[in-house]
Amino acid sequence: MENIDLINSFSEFKDDKLIDRVTLMAILEDVFRNALKKKFGDDDNFDIIINPDKGDLEIWRNRVVVNDGEVEDENKEISLSEARKIEPDFEVGEDVSEEVKLFQLGRRAILALRQNLISKINEHDSTNTYKHFKDLIGEIYSAEVHHVRRHVVILLDDEGNELVIPKEHQIQGDFYRKGDSVRGVIEQVELKGNKPIIILSRTSPKFLEKLFEQEIPEVFDGLINVKAAVRVPGEKAKVAVDTYDDRIDPVGACVGMKGSRIHGIVRELGNENIDVINYTTNPRLYIQRALSPAKIVDMKIDEDKMHAEVTLKPEEVSRAIGRGGHNIRLACQITGYEIEVFRDDVQDEDVELSEFSDEIENWVIEEFSRIGLDTAKSILELEIEDLLRRTDLEEETILNVRKILEEEFEE
Repeated sequence: MENIDLINSFSEFKDDKLIDRVTLMAILEDVFRNALKKKFGDDDNFDIIINPDKGDLEIWRNRVVVNDGEVEDENKEISLSEARKIEPDFEVGEDVSEEVKLFQLGRRAILALRQNLISKINEHDSTNTYKHFKDLIGEIYSAEVHHVRRHVVILLDDEGNELVIPKEHQIQGDFYRKGDSVRGVIEQVELKGNKPIIILSRTSPKFLEKLFEQEIPEVFDGLINVKAAVRVPGEKAKVAVDTYDDRIDPVGACVGMKGSRIHGIVRELGNENIDVINYTTNPRLYIQRALSPAKIVDMKIDEDKMHAEVTLKPEEVSRAIGRGGHNIRLACQITGYEIEVFRDDVQDEDVELSEFSDEIENWVIEEFSRIGLDTAKSILELEIEDLLRRTDLEEETILNVRKILEEEFEE
């Protein structure tokens, strides 16, 4: 009975949980000492000998021989007559070592002992997993989709560790199926009730940086440095790169011929539009590059307040702002400057669109303003097809507006 499943499972625990011999022995001894304390009140006079590889266990209780009738502590003292049942030549004052069999602890104690052992080993395993993944924060990690829920995707890695991708860390448009391999960056690791919660993120800018490191050899080798990366996940991103080697074009090396090098990263991120720009410590030049493809007419910078006022031609305003305001938002994030965009009003014979409010309905004027078209010329310079594509206006409405504006300039 003493060897039951408890002893037979020593090697099983050691192999399954990958626990080293010294750690397992320490856990086992701690578990058994707790059991001995409950049974005998103290464990100071017990020796525990464990061989986890073979499943061997020996427990020895050490007691001092005292005269019959003088035993005060049965755990630490043994009467002379009882001692001589073990060895007939024992004398008062000598030490007696007697083996304690597991069945002497009682069936309930043995069952509790096994549960305690499993709990301690699982706790140790969870702690190791937590420490392991804590060291991997900020690194790319791959796992397989195990289960898809409404607000979270649950993954399992090759070791059986569970990772999760919450909704806010998923790229809009990502589609997950059971068995799919998914890459992301370890964003956060925490312990909840001794269970490690490992959060994988596909929306983190760090994921984009690490993809550059994985996919572009010069970045991996340190010849090109990713100085900053900002994203609107699944929509647009900007990455600033630099190099200490004047012979290398960092932007060209990252993008590759016809975008060949960056194509894999774009595909991984759900066709996210990635602008790669040269990093510089010159704030004026950095802001100019960050607002690309818009061309700047003038710029005023307050370096103390980290504020910039940028003037552009009317037709460049929409390019600077970008679809949904993504371009200017990312330009602010990557440069650290609050950027305000102003239209260059030095336009011969140009007229504010708002001045036609008595002839053109306000909602139409607001629709043109939404895409940066605030003047008569900015609308007349574009083809009707472009206006149809960039606005939600009907062709008839656009034709009527153009007719009103053309009549103004003819006068």
